[in-house]
Amino acid sequence: MNERIWRDFARSGSVADLTELRAMGRILDTRPASLWGRTVLVFLAESLLRIRTRDGGTAALCANGAQLHYEKSRGQKNIVLKARQMGMTTWLAGRFFLKTITTPGTMTVMVAQTREAAEGIFRIVQRFHENLPEQLRDGALKTERDNIGQMTFTQLDSEFRVLSAGDANAGRGLTIQNLHCSEVARWQGNAVETLAGLRAALSPAGELVMESTPNGAYGCFYDEWQRADANGTVKHFMPWWMERQYAAAEVLESSLSEAERGLCRRHGLTLKQIGFRRVIAENYRSLAGQEYAEDAESCFLASGDCVFDIDALEKLAAREPMEQRSNKTLQVWYPPLAGKQYLVAVDPAGGGSAGDWSTAQVIEVSTGMQCAELQAKLNPRELAVAVVALAKEYMQALLIIERNNHGVGVLAFLETAAPYARVYEQHGLPGWLTTAVSRTEMIGRLGALLVERPELFSSRRLLAECRTFVRLQNGRCEAAAGAHDDCVMAMAIAQAVRAERVEKVRRQ
Repeated sequence: MNERIWRDFARSGSVADLTELRAMGRILDTRPASLWGRTVLVFLAESLLRIRTRDGGTAALCANGAQLHYEKSRGQKNIVLKARQMGMTTWLAGRFFLKTITTPGTMTVMVAQTREAAEGIFRIVQRFHENLPEQLRDGALKTERDNIGQMTFTQLDSEFRVLSAGDANAGRGLTIQNLHCSEVARWQGNAVETLAGLRAALSPAGELVMESTPNGAYGCFYDEWQRADANGTVKHFMPWWMERQYAAAEVLESSLSEAERGLCRRHGLTLKQIGFRRVIAENYRSLAGQEYAEDAESCFLASGDCVFDIDALEKLAAREPMEQRSNKTLQVWYPPLAGKQYLVAVDPAGGGSAGDWSTAQVIEVSTGMQCAELQAKLNPRELAVAVVALAKEYMQALLIIERNNHGVGVLAFLETAAPYARVYEQHGLPGWLTTAVSRTEMIGRLGALLVERPELFSSRRLLAECRTFVRLQNGRCEAAAGAHDDCVMAMAIAQAVRAERVEKVRRQ
């Protein structure tokens, strides 16, 4: 097929029979010399597909820098980490729409983070179809069913669906050839389970795209990005300056900071782009790096839902432990010193390979300094033995067991299998009880220490959990879906008991 036939197809639909459509589908991703490096798909997108412009009109879908970058480097499995409003959802809708209408028997599914977002994406797809040449639209590409979220091409036996990640049965019962998962970092509910179900429905030769702006260093999308290389998934990072419209008033070259000069030198940024960057920094402050990503690491660290002060967390630096034991489950930064007093605070879990971590934090009483941290999957008996040994090593430290849930079992073993004299008591009962009131106070105190005394904390595991400790829509503060908070809670208990003891001494 030569360029004349493609142009006839784009302008008049004169090759709209099923044979020509199949021929188009077989060469979509080829790069004929006559198209000057563009693929047939890019040519057809720019010739056939129309999008809504910012002023409410329509225009051709002409690939921007980010979209061309994807087309040049994409694979069968892809993950896209991007800044805001780079046009990737629109481009992928166009790409998959063209694949659907040129390949008989195709099922395309796009999955958005909310029902409202799904409706918006489907409207993009409807606009593609409505603006096709009439001979195509009313001929081979006539739709039998065009409901909200579903478009069926009867003559091709092909279908295009747009779903919400909140749909309980998203993708169930389907065999999918093209799958686009949009804004995965913001999927509600169990995103891991939803994505697994969709992947199970994807045919072995199907094309997969997982795409999102970052939303904290946790959760399904973050984990997929970290595992992409090992899973054979092509990673695409798209910083904000790939979008040429991201520019503002030109700044003076003499006003550039060293960081700004570095960006100009490494990425060829203009003074107008630096002006835009300053506007974003002013408007978004600590979230600028998340919403307008500049590199594929730091953009994950900020989250608007984080309970703790984001600016403070970004300044914290974990220290390498001086000693690691038991397959690195026990990390030691400061060994016990004679004459010092210590606390060992324990957040127990049920144990087992599929369970949560049990964690113990060792702090020095006079300063609150983190000295050691144990994080392991131990059953109550094993945990009791381990934390008693740790408390004895740290100068017969006061042992504080959270008695909520699994802590009751640990306290029972402290009376039998691992007896220990110095167990913290609260209101005459052994152990610490975390309530709704005390939890708020504990987290608030830890948050203040992270800002005022950052030198107290050394653990990389603890700091990572602080970044993923978020405020949910119902107001409760806990680990984000897929993350853990055992290090945070054990440290919060340790600092709460320390404050209690310091206050007691002050009153005496």
